Amino acid sequence: MWSWWWGGSNEKDELSRATLTALVSIFSVLVWLLWAAKKSRKVMPPLPPGPRGLPIVGYLPFLGTDLHRKFEELAGVYGPIYKVWLGQKLCVVVNSPSLVKEVVRDQDTIFANHDPPIAALIASFGGIDIPFSAYGPDWRTLRKIFVKQLLSNANLNNSYSVRNKEIKKSIRYVYDKIGTPIDIGELAFMTAINVLMNLAWGDTLLGEEGAKFSSEFKKSLGELMMLLGKPNISDFFPVLARFDLQGIEKQTMKISQWLGDIHESAIEKWTNSDKSQEEGTGKIDRKDFLQFLLEIGKKEDGATSLTINQVKVLLFDVVVGGADTTTTTVEWVMMELLYHPEVMRKVYEELTEIVGLNNLVEESHLPKLYYLDAVIKETFRLHPPLPFLIPRTPSQSTTIGGYYVPKDTRVMLNVWAIHRDPKLWENPLEFQPERFLNDPGKFDFSGNDFNYLPFGSGRRICAGTPLAERNFLYIIASFVHSFEWKLPQGTKMESSDLFGVVTKC
Repeated sequence: MWSWWWGGSNEKDELSRATLTALVSIFSVLVWLLWAAKKSRKVMPPLPPGPRGLPIVGYLPFLGTDLHRKFEELAGVYGPIYKVWLGQKLCVVVNSPSLVKEVVRDQDTIFANHDPPIAALIASFGGIDIPFSAYGPDWRTLRKIFVKQLLSNANLNNSYSVRNKEIKKSIRYVYDKIGTPIDIGELAFMTAINVLMNLAWGDTLLGEEGAKFSSEFKKSLGELMMLLGKPNISDFFPVLARFDLQGIEKQTMKISQWLGDIHESAIEKWTNSDKSQEEGTGKIDRKDFLQFLLEIGKKEDGATSLTINQVKVLLFDVVVGGADTTTTTVEWVMMELLYHPEVMRKVYEELTEIVGLNNLVEESHLPKLYYLDAVIKETFRLHPPLPFLIPRTPSQSTTIGGYYVPKDTRVMLNVWAIHRDPKLWENPLEFQPERFLNDPGKFDFSGNDFNYLPFGSGRRICAGTPLAERNFLYIIASFVHSFEWKLPQGTKMESSDLFGVVTKC
């Protein structure tokens, strides 16, 4: 009887001790969780400041059409970094060189992904080209091929004869029309597209039919750039994407198919041409880009081989990207020169001294044209081709300038505002090329000075800059040297800075 009681007592004590231990453990865990939650709330930095907007739609109703001007205005109110809710999408806009450095240099790997809109995904076969593909092995392979094989210094030097030939054709075209109005945009585009098509697959646009096609090409490309930059409800409310309320996806698809047909035709034409038969025989003097890409596509090595869609998007990047930005640059430079006759006169004098009155511009002259180089740089300062570059998105939550930036936020680098910031530039709204003559080595297109980023910076800097620089500098120098340009009598020139992924005259 005594032993039964003693056993029962022990069992009760053990149960009590177990219960007490469980209660103490649960209480300790709860206390720790409450402490950790309180601590995390204290440590978690705030989101950047920014305008309130409206419920559900955020700041969308207040954007307007000139996004670059609106965001510059908000930078003046909220400072170097601010947030904007566009529907369900959180956007963070960075407006200072030091904070841009945090994104493209200090945290370059975290911000190595771009945030393409739906229109860009349509135009790039689902985001598999260089500008819009996700950071990773595929992107590195494409960029390596693009930079080291297509745009190497050796290849660019070997293709000089193509640029020289096409620019001379354009000079003859203008010479035959002296005394009649010339659309500089059309002329620049026809020159650029002929250079790029010749480099890409050895073909050009010839005669009146070619000029008509060039005009249609330029119009379609301009529309595509506007669509890529236009705020799209489908991007800000994914649940509504299937309805395509603004028709942006439909329009983008139509233009992309038209451009895709051009690339399909080029590939088919090249495959069935004599060049294809001569491949590897040593009879081809210069390989065009398409030949390089098709040769790589035949390799069995998975690390370097390309799919046919990757071949197409690389051609798209070369021809479409190069033609539009080059054309826009030429238009802006010529507009500024016509606005500022004294600057035009200095450019004429430099070209006369370096090139000579009776000679045509050669690429060997270009490194000596310091004043024209300053004019182009000043034009890029006032009219950067991509006012926000291509928006980035962090692969993990992080901070910029002490503010919290959640994963997948759209981060926009406001190059437009930085280039016009009176704290960084003296008389920032005035066209003064001389500002780039004082220290010509400081500002270039490499993205190492965060006050000046026309082509971006970091690992996602524009891959086509070397080719673009050769094209627009050679075209502008040749056009200005070969003719005296004036506005038709009684004409008043207007510019509008139309916003798109590339800002237009």
